[in-house]
Amino acid sequence: MNTAVRRATTVALAGGLLLTASPLAAPAAAATPIPSISAKGGFMVDQATGKAVYGKANTTRRQMASTTKVATAIVVLTTPGVDLNRKITIKQEYRDYVVRTGASTADLKTGDKVTVRQLLSGLMLPSGCDAAYALADAYGTGTTTAARTKSFIAKMNAKASQLGMTNTKFDSFDGISTTGNNYTTPPDLAKLARHAFSSAAFRDVVKATSYKTTATTSTGGTRTYTWYNTNKLLGSYSGAVGIKTGTGTTAGPCLVFAATRGTKTYVGVVLNAPDRFNDAAKLLDFGFGSTTARTMELRSLPAGAQRD
Repeated sequence: MNTAVRRATTVALAGGLLLTASPLAAPAAAATPIPSISAKGGFMVDQATGKAVYGKANTTRRQMASTTKVATAIVVLTTPGVDLNRKITIKQEYRDYVVRTGASTADLKTGDKVTVRQLLSGLMLPSGCDAAYALADAYGTGTTTAARTKSFIAKMNAKASQLGMTNTKFDSFDGISTTGNNYTTPPDLAKLARHAFSSAAFRDVVKATSYKTTATTSTGGTRTYTWYNTNKLLGSYSGAVGIKTGTGTTAGPCLVFAATRGTKTYVGVVLNAPDRFNDAAKLLDFGFGSTTARTMELRSLPAGAQRD
């Protein structure tokens, strides 16, 4: 098991941006001990420089569950000419899919006209697989829903390739894998998260603990949607600003996280992590040279809110 980043590695991101991982060290407090975490795999980087400050089981490929939706969101947001105010009509098949797979849902109602911005919140906060389906259908190409969603997944894989994520593959738009070929490694997922977090629109979505909005119904009325963020690190760890939870039978509990204090932002990943929120807090403390994890009390989700 790799408990540290032992050597410098360099990977290319879109636009020629370079990430350089340096030997593991606690940047804020050199004497801070390397944390012990429950996760089978983990990784954390300095958002500004891309320098790795923690790594564990860096080369082991693992299922990533709904953290897949980070890719879903950034593929949409980096689509040339994307219009966040574009309205998308919710199809019954999106709801049927959620029921059929037992997936987490934003409870989107058939016939409602929902903006792309709203769908991104429905995707990232309650981890709505119906929202993921709607976005994949809208931003894929082809004459059928199946063709469009397939092409969207191809775009997700193209994004991974563009970012140098050589140990990552997507076979779904939401993390519900039917083939088992929806996997990543902690460093790969951290690359994706760092890339996504460079988007102001993405940051605005994932930092919210809740989101309330209205949509137009099929009959011209108004429907109110209220979604709660399944990422309990938000509102619990001082400076937490995202990013996405994920849970699956094979994947276990997963978390992609980010926090900012002062001018410093860290982005990290824990995969198959029974104590994922405390794991993230420990890694962030390692970076910031703080002890917040010792006294952190996790934010509670309201009754009836989605869990992921």
